[in-house]
Amino acid sequence: MDTLIVRPEIALDQFLPIFIESTLVLVFGVGYAAIITLSKMGYFSKKWMPVGYLFWVLQTYFLYDFAVMIQSNHFTMKVLMVTMVIYLFVPHLYFHLIAESERRYGG
Repeated sequence: MDTLIVRPEIALDQFLPIFIESTLVLVFGVGYAAIITLSKMGYFSKKWMPVGYLFWVLQTYFLYDFAVMIQSNHFTMKVLMVTMVIYLFVPHLYFHLIAESERRYGG
C-alpha cells in the first residue's frame, strides 16, 4: 500500500516573497551571531549588542512569517520558535563556557 502525503500547495505568486523572507532569516541570523560574537570578543563596543538583539528579533519575525507563508503546521511552528529562543542564548553559552574553562584551566 502506497502512503500518500497531502501537503498544501504554495501559490506561484508567493515564490518571490517566500524566497526573500527565507533569505532574510539567514542574513539576520548571521548578523546576530556576528555582532554578538564580535562584541563579546572586544572587536565591537558592547553598545552594538542591542543591534545584535534587534537582528535576532527580525530573524524570529521573518522565520515565523515564512512558516506561515509555507503553511507549516502548529507543531512545526512551535518547534521553530523554541529553536529561536535557544538560538538567542547559544552565543552567550559558548562564551561563558570558554571563560569558565580559561578560568579553571588557565589560558
